[in-house]
Amino acid sequence: MIWELELIIYVFLALSAVVALEVTDMLVAVVMMTIFSFLMALLFIAMGAIDVGFTEAVIGAGVTGILFVVVVFRTSRKSND
Repeated sequence: MIWELELIIYVFLALSAVVALEVTDMLVAVVMMTIFSFLMALLFIAMGAIDVGFTEAVIGAGVTGILFVVVVFRTSRKSND
């Protein structure tokens, strides 16, 4: 394990989680959640769990991210004016 690489991934992981929670735009939140999932896949691979990292990348970052983007674009925005 390369601890410097893991530390960098942990920092970006925490940063993407905070941004995804604090942002008001839904599309940006979905993109940040997808980045979070991809960073988790990289972390799993760096730790030696190649199969778990591959599954996280395909399902977590790929399929779930695409489904969330489709759902965001299919919803309508209501204004309170």
